[in-house]
Amino acid sequence: MRSTITALLASAGIASAARPYLEFPDTGAAEQYGSIGTGGQLPNVSEVIGLPDFQYLAEQYMNLTAYTYYRNGAAGEWSYRNNLEAFQRVRWRPRVMTMVDNIEDSLPTTILGHNFSAPFFISPCARGGYAGEWGELGLLKGAARGNILYQVTDFPSIDKQELQDARAEGQVTFLQLYIDPSNDTATIEQVREAERLGFHAIVLTVDSAADGNRHRAARFRVGSADSAYSSITWEKYDWMRQQTELPIVPKGIQTVEDAILANQHNVPALFLSNHGGRQVDGSPSTLEVALEIHEQAPYIFDETEVWADGGVRYGGDVVKLLALGVKAVGIGRPFMFANIYGPEGDGVARAIEIMKREVAIDAANVGIGDLKKANATYLDWKKFPTWAQGS
Repeated sequence: MRSTITALLASAGIASAARPYLEFPDTGAAEQYGSIGTGGQLPNVSEVIGLPDFQYLAEQYMNLTAYTYYRNGAAGEWSYRNNLEAFQRVRWRPRVMTMVDNIEDSLPTTILGHNFSAPFFISPCARGGYAGEWGELGLLKGAARGNILYQVTDFPSIDKQELQDARAEGQVTFLQLYIDPSNDTATIEQVREAERLGFHAIVLTVDSAADGNRHRAARFRVGSADSAYSSITWEKYDWMRQQTELPIVPKGIQTVEDAILANQHNVPALFLSNHGGRQVDGSPSTLEVALEIHEQAPYIFDETEVWADGGVRYGGDVVKLLALGVKAVGIGRPFMFANIYGPEGDGVARAIEIMKREVAIDAANVGIGDLKKANATYLDWKKFPTWAQGS
């Protein structure tokens, strides 16, 4: 079995080496939008067809330094590419002649008990100001318009107080934190700030033990927002939870072993993520990690909320993760690119609208009539060499 998998992996590697990687799918965006130029005239946001279009437009509209910060990945960027391509290594097993008329009614979900209109959210991404002077305001307002969760970065371009003051009535936001585990005083201050500003949960970054080895970013001097070594342990996590009533969710789980540990430490939720492929090249996509958990410790999906982000560009990507047991799916770069459409969140709201439609129609087209009942019988990964099958 192992020799067969090794041979398949080798042949897959040869194929991928021979095939050029396409940054954008060839679906006609270039013909539709033409050339915009840096700071040029963007097309009406209603003309944007899919999430990859926002990146196509942003690459032209943003200056090279700003675009590079959002786009860059670690080292040779294999993990960045794998995040995107892993979804098509898991095939659908479509069921036909099923009732799907009410699929849109099943879009709403809860995340840590808070109600949202869709099972996806805006993942924390630093330096929203690269999209425009409004920074994260476009993300916040777009999330409010679409009634989805926005997880605020620990490194926003505008003051966190200003951002929280701009929330819509009743809007729920979570705060991502990086901590220095050797400085308890500073950590407590960060937690108190999260409480004072009215955040509803803390998303603790645990996959950034060192600076990411980002060649593309280094060329344009747009490195990591956090470059210090950071040895966060489960003991530190448990201590941190004792300091606050806010839920603290570890972000950056990448193996079934760590998912099991997270569950044993009674986390309110665990967040599968490889930091957008920006920390260490060769890290698995979260779809692969979700597969590993599904095969080796499926009970985790029943006992705690599991979130996942990384490489999500289409509604079908969301549905595949939901089918494996993931509760909510994060989307990062596409929303950052959509933020070029201004401070009222027009681009972000359009991206949310697109994703809601795609999630619904893709689910319906494979025979899923209720997203809450999506399961792994709709997926086929057994025929393909996946990270989860490599042991």
